[in-house]
Amino acid sequence: MIGPILINTVGVAAAACSMASFVPQALKIVRERDATSVSLRMYVVTVLAFALWTSYGFLLKSWPLIGSNLVCLALAGLILCLKLRYRPRVLRPRSARQGTGQVPLG
Repeated sequence: MIGPILINTVGVAAAACSMASFVPQALKIVRERDATSVSLRMYVVTVLAFALWTSYGFLLKSWPLIGSNLVCLALAGLILCLKLRYRPRVLRPRSARQGTGQVPLG
């Protein structure tokens, strides 16, 4: 029979690994100011998943489930925000921009 100390240790280790897994990606994006290699769709789904897991934890009144998933939600949300912030901008030709004060020739 497995004791409660071993069960809790495995749970804490799993939560710590899940939380820590987002930190290297977030630091890389901040350092390089580039998030082109990050999948927008994947992080939208990941943020949604952690929001649902957190809600599930609240419904169960399970504070370990709530706490670990809130941290993961915050870190995944940060990466999603950084992805949106460092999104490459599409440049339009000057004549197509509004408010430039230029009159197209021709």
